[in-house]
Amino acid sequence: MKARRRNIALTVAYDGTAYAGFQRQTPPIVAVQNVLEEKLHVIFGDSIELAAAGRTDAGVHAYGQVVNFFTDGTIPTERIARAANSLLPDDIVIKEAWEADRAFSARHSATSKTYLYRIQTGETPDPMMARYAWYIRRPLDVAAMQAALALILGTHDFSAFRAAGGAPMSPVRTMYEAEIHRAGTNLLECRIHGSGFLYHMVRNLIGTLANVGLGVLTVEDFARILASKDRKNASATAPARGLYLLDVRYDGAPYVQHALTHCDKIEPSSKQAVDGK
Repeated sequence: MKARRRNIALTVAYDGTAYAGFQRQTPPIVAVQNVLEEKLHVIFGDSIELAAAGRTDAGVHAYGQVVNFFTDGTIPTERIARAANSLLPDDIVIKEAWEADRAFSARHSATSKTYLYRIQTGETPDPMMARYAWYIRRPLDVAAMQAALALILGTHDFSAFRAAGGAPMSPVRTMYEAEIHRAGTNLLECRIHGSGFLYHMVRNLIGTLANVGLGVLTVEDFARILASKDRKNASATAPARGLYLLDVRYDGAPYVQHALTHCDKIEPSSKQAVDGK
């Protein structure tokens, strides 16, 4: 593939509800990658093999997934997004396209990622958020949750929040930002920015964090779980539907456009909604 003339990079947003994750699957199972590669093949006229910054799981959404691929196709970059979006289903959108340096890899060149997790609270669930947030009826202590999140800042061994089945890699990661705030009367948003993430790490963190908010665990309990490096001590994994890959960053690469620095409450069930309009 690298023998081809162009290295094209894309920022992609999608509603992951209908897909078996991002990574290509064997039909009849359909993943986001299957759909993108099929439609890009039509546009570029050659086979497409995408590399992605993150392999989001089934039901997980993205505002700022980044992919790249090599091609001999000649379509100008300024026409790629419009051409692709005319073929793609409403729940997948190419937000931007650019011609990258040949050494650029959406996966290997990434220096950090930001994930967003939404929790819906209140006595009555909002059906319009059913696919896009985890509903917890009981009140949550946001101050306690923020105090627990502060403990993951810096460099730590995150084995306690690592699910089995992931690729073998060091469990040590550095978290640069971790905060939770109210984004509406009944909506909480948790944003975590780090050098990298382990398999199901964010969802395992959120599941444990929710128990801090519910008073099942204390902030001190959360600290002990992190220090234990033992997944058995942490809480159940939070649902996929509340998780979004918010953006991917590439330090020192000026041709990369970062996704979002702020997210309003949306229900990404259409192209307009996914695009934040």
